[in-house]
Amino acid sequence: MIEYIRGELTELSPALATVEAGGVGYGLSISLNTYSAIQGKKEVKLYVYEAIREDAYLLYGFTNKKEREMFELLISVSGVGTNTARMMLSAMTVSELCNAISTGNEKLIKGIKGIGKMTAQRIIVDLRDKIVALGIADEIPAGGAMAVPVDTQVRDEAVAALTMLGFSPAPTQKVVVQILQEQPDLPVEQVVKLALKQIK
Repeated sequence: MIEYIRGELTELSPALATVEAGGVGYGLSISLNTYSAIQGKKEVKLYVYEAIREDAYLLYGFTNKKEREMFELLISVSGVGTNTARMMLSAMTVSELCNAISTGNEKLIKGIKGIGKMTAQRIIVDLRDKIVALGIADEIPAGGAMAVPVDTQVRDEAVAALTMLGFSPAPTQKVVVQILQEQPDLPVEQVVKLALKQIK
């Protein structure tokens, strides 16, 4: 079992980080929260979750253990797969998710792409007690990224990230442009978070 990977961050996109350690480049699927935390760094340490299937061997990377614990809790819920869990951790921070679950905010959870009413209710029922027992709800500030000037790069990166998460480029671009017109100073990860809540 791989606990974590520490090494040089050689490539980074909002959905994937490549870390070179011991001469091997590991491709790790990441959330937007992890992307925000490691952006601009040369050396990183990512905690790992291994998803081993018949047809694939995938690695998921997290900047801290609490995000990984939250990910593992989410995929323990029936109907929530690894991609859905990553989508949830991209749309909200760990503390926001914990608040939504502990307060039974079904509407907020249901607002995330791929989460229906039944799944949202199941997440709340299954995880409400567990997040308190594990202490995941403590610590982890929401933390905002610094705003960047608007240009085509922000738009293109946001669209690319959403496309990698499985959305069609055309409607995605429309939503992203609309968000940037209303809030021109948003960084890529914030644009993607807002788009995740708007694209259906």
